[in-house]
Amino acid sequence: MINYIWFCILSFGIIIGLATGRGDIISKAILTSANSTVELTIKLLGTMCLWCGVMKIAEKSGLTDKIAKVLKPVLRLIFKKEGRDEEALGAIVMNITANMMGLSNAATPFGIKAMENMQKLNSNKDTSTNDMALFLVLNGACIQFIPTTVISIRAASGSNSPAEIILPAILTTGTAALVGVISCKILQKYS
Repeated sequence: MINYIWFCILSFGIIIGLATGRGDIISKAILTSANSTVELTIKLLGTMCLWCGVMKIAEKSGLTDKIAKVLKPVLRLIFKKEGRDEEALGAIVMNITANMMGLSNAATPFGIKAMENMQKLNSNKDTSTNDMALFLVLNGACIQFIPTTVISIRAASGSNSPAEIILPAILTTGTAALVGVISCKILQKYS
Protein backbone atom coordinates (compact mmCIF):
# COMPACT_ATOMS: atom_id res chain seq x y z
CA MET A 1 0.00 0.00 0.00
CA ILE A 2 2.77 2.42 0.91
CA ASN A 3 4.35 1.83 -2.50
CA TYR A 4 1.16 3.04 -4.17
CA ILE A 5 1.11 6.13 -1.97
CA TRP A 6 4.73 6.98 -2.79
CA PHE A 7 4.12 6.33 -6.49
CA CYS A 8 1.11 8.68 -6.46
CA ILE A 9 3.00 11.42 -4.61
CA LEU A 10 5.97 11.16 -6.95
CA SER A 11 3.85 11.01 -10.11
CA PHE A 12 1.67 13.90 -8.97
CA GLY A 13 4.74 16.03 -8.25
CA ILE A 14 6.33 15.29 -11.61
CA ILE A 15 3.09 15.97 -13.51
CA ILE A 16 2.56 19.29 -11.67
CA GLY A 17 6.20 20.23 -12.27
CA LEU A 18 5.97 19.49 -15.98
CA ALA A 19 2.58 21.24 -16.28
CA THR A 20 3.97 24.39 -14.68
CA GLY A 21 7.04 24.41 -16.95
CA ARG A 22 9.56 23.37 -14.31
CA GLY A 23 10.81 20.17 -15.98
CA ASP A 24 14.43 21.39 -15.90
CA ILE A 25 14.22 21.93 -12.13
CA ILE A 26 12.83 18.41 -11.68
CA SER A 27 15.66 16.93 -13.79
CA LYS A 28 18.31 18.83 -11.80
CA ALA A 29 16.74 17.77 -8.49
CA ILE A 30 16.69 14.10 -9.55
CA LEU A 31 20.35 14.18 -10.65
CA THR A 32 21.49 16.11 -7.58
CA SER A 33 19.73 13.74 -5.18
CA ALA A 34 21.09 10.70 -7.03
CA ASN A 35 24.65 12.08 -6.83
CA SER A 36 24.37 12.99 -3.14
CA THR A 37 22.93 9.54 -2.40
CA VAL A 38 25.92 7.83 -4.00
CA GLU A 39 28.36 10.12 -2.15
CA LEU A 40 26.66 9.47 1.19
CA THR A 41 26.63 5.72 0.54
CA ILE A 42 30.37 5.66 -0.17
CA LYS A 43 31.14 7.70 2.97
CA LEU A 44 28.81 5.50 5.00
CA LEU A 45 30.42 2.32 3.70
CA GLY A 46 33.82 3.19 5.14
CA THR A 47 32.43 4.19 8.51
CA MET A 48 30.24 1.09 8.71
CA CYS A 49 33.25 -1.10 7.92
CA LEU A 50 35.13 0.53 10.79
CA TRP A 51 32.28 -0.03 13.28
CA CYS A 52 31.70 -3.59 12.11
CA GLY A 53 35.39 -4.23 12.75
CA VAL A 54 35.15 -2.71 16.24
CA MET A 55 32.10 -4.85 16.97
CA LYS A 56 33.87 -7.96 15.68
CA ILE A 57 36.70 -7.22 18.12
CA ALA A 58 34.13 -6.88 20.91
CA GLU A 59 32.69 -10.25 19.91
CA LYS A 60 36.11 -11.98 19.70
CA SER A 61 37.25 -10.46 23.01
CA GLY A 62 34.26 -11.96 24.79
CA LEU A 63 32.49 -8.67 25.54
CA THR A 64 29.28 -9.85 23.88
CA ASP A 65 29.40 -13.09 25.89
CA LYS A 66 29.73 -11.10 29.11
CA ILE A 67 26.72 -8.98 28.16
CA ALA A 68 24.81 -12.18 27.37
CA LYS A 69 25.60 -13.60 30.84
CA VAL A 70 24.22 -10.45 32.46
CA LEU A 71 21.09 -10.51 30.29
CA LYS A 72 20.05 -14.14 30.83
CA PRO A 73 18.80 -13.79 34.43
CA VAL A 74 16.90 -10.60 33.58
CA LEU A 75 15.26 -12.22 30.56
CA ARG A 76 14.29 -15.28 32.61
CA LEU A 77 12.33 -12.91 34.86
CA ILE A 78 10.32 -11.24 32.11
CA PHE A 79 9.68 -14.25 29.86
CA LYS A 80 7.21 -16.68 31.38
CA LYS A 81 6.76 -19.60 29.00
CA GLU A 82 8.19 -20.08 25.49
CA GLY A 83 10.91 -17.51 26.04
CA ARG A 84 12.37 -19.60 28.88
CA ASP A 85 13.13 -22.50 26.55
CA GLU A 86 16.93 -22.84 26.48
CA GLU A 87 17.22 -22.63 22.68
CA ALA A 88 14.80 -19.73 22.41
CA LEU A 89 16.42 -17.87 25.30
CA GLY A 90 19.86 -18.33 23.76
CA ALA A 91 18.68 -16.84 20.47
CA ILE A 92 16.88 -14.00 22.29
CA VAL A 93 20.04 -13.16 24.26
CA MET A 94 22.17 -13.15 21.12
CA ASN A 95 19.61 -10.97 19.28
CA ILE A 96 19.47 -8.40 22.06
CA THR A 97 23.25 -8.45 22.53
CA ALA A 98 23.86 -7.89 18.82
CA ASN A 99 21.35 -5.02 18.84
CA MET A 100 23.04 -3.50 21.91
CA MET A 101 26.33 -3.51 20.08
CA GLY A 102 24.78 -1.88 17.02
CA LEU A 103 24.96 -4.99 14.86
CA SER A 104 21.36 -5.11 13.69
CA ASN A 105 22.31 -7.15 10.61
CA ALA A 106 23.79 -9.82 12.87
CA ALA A 107 20.77 -9.62 15.20
CA THR A 108 18.21 -10.50 12.52
CA PRO A 109 19.09 -14.20 12.13
CA PHE A 110 19.02 -14.62 15.93
CA GLY A 111 15.63 -12.92 16.07
CA ILE A 112 14.23 -15.24 13.42
CA LYS A 113 15.68 -18.26 15.24
CA ALA A 114 14.16 -17.11 18.55
CA MET A 115 10.72 -16.74 16.97
CA GLU A 116 11.01 -20.17 15.29
CA ASN A 117 11.94 -21.79 18.61
CA MET A 118 9.07 -20.09 20.43
CA GLN A 119 6.65 -21.04 17.64
CA LYS A 120 7.57 -24.72 18.11
CA LEU A 121 6.30 -24.46 21.70
CA ASN A 122 3.21 -22.46 20.73
CA SER A 123 0.06 -24.57 21.13
CA ASN A 124 -2.04 -22.22 18.96
CA LYS A 125 0.03 -21.87 15.76
CA ASP A 126 -2.24 -19.14 14.31
CA THR A 127 -1.74 -16.75 17.22
CA SER A 128 1.44 -15.33 18.68
CA THR A 129 2.07 -15.96 22.36
CA ASN A 130 2.66 -13.33 25.01
CA ASP A 131 6.37 -14.16 25.03
CA MET A 132 6.54 -13.76 21.25
CA ALA A 133 4.87 -10.35 21.47
CA LEU A 134 7.21 -9.32 24.28
CA PHE A 135 10.24 -10.37 22.24
CA LEU A 136 9.01 -8.35 19.26
CA VAL A 137 8.64 -5.30 21.50
CA LEU A 138 12.18 -5.75 22.87
CA ASN A 139 13.54 -6.28 19.38
CA GLY A 140 11.67 -3.22 18.10
CA ALA A 141 12.93 -1.05 20.96
CA CYS A 142 16.42 -2.19 19.99
CA ILE A 143 18.36 -1.13 23.09
CA GLN A 144 21.69 0.21 21.85
CA PHE A 145 24.84 0.99 23.76
CA ILE A 146 26.68 1.92 20.58
CA PRO A 147 24.36 3.10 17.77
CA THR A 148 26.87 2.41 15.02
CA THR A 149 24.52 3.10 12.12
CA VAL A 150 23.51 6.53 13.41
CA ILE A 151 27.12 7.40 14.25
CA SER A 152 28.13 6.34 10.74
CA ILE A 153 25.44 8.43 9.08
CA ARG A 154 26.34 11.46 11.21
CA ALA A 155 30.05 11.03 10.38
CA ALA A 156 29.34 10.61 6.66
CA SER A 157 27.16 13.72 6.71
CA GLY A 158 30.00 15.81 8.18
CA SER A 159 29.01 16.01 11.85
CA ASN A 160 31.69 17.53 14.09
CA SER A 161 30.98 15.03 16.87
CA PRO A 162 29.05 12.08 15.48
CA ALA A 163 29.37 9.99 18.65
CA GLU A 164 27.55 12.51 20.87
CA ILE A 165 24.38 10.55 20.03
CA ILE A 166 25.45 7.65 22.29
CA LEU A 167 23.95 8.87 25.60
CA PRO A 168 20.64 10.02 24.07
CA ALA A 169 20.41 6.71 22.19
CA ILE A 170 20.95 4.70 25.38
CA LEU A 171 18.33 6.75 27.21
CA THR A 172 15.69 6.64 24.47
CA THR A 173 16.09 2.98 23.55
CA GLY A 174 16.23 1.97 27.21
CA THR A 175 13.10 3.97 27.96
CA ALA A 176 11.33 2.50 24.92
CA ALA A 177 12.22 -1.02 26.04
CA LEU A 178 11.08 -0.38 29.61
CA VAL A 179 7.77 1.14 28.52
CA GLY A 180 7.30 -1.71 26.04
CA VAL A 181 7.89 -4.42 28.64
CA ILE A 182 5.58 -2.73 31.15
CA SER A 183 2.89 -2.32 28.48
CA CYS A 184 3.20 -5.98 27.46
CA LYS A 185 2.95 -7.15 31.05
CA ILE A 186 -0.15 -5.03 31.64
CA LEU A 187 -1.80 -6.18 28.40
CA GLN A 188 -0.95 -9.84 29.13
CA LYS A 189 -3.30 -9.70 32.10
CA TYR A 190 -6.19 -8.96 29.75
CA SER A 191 -5.44 -11.59 27.11
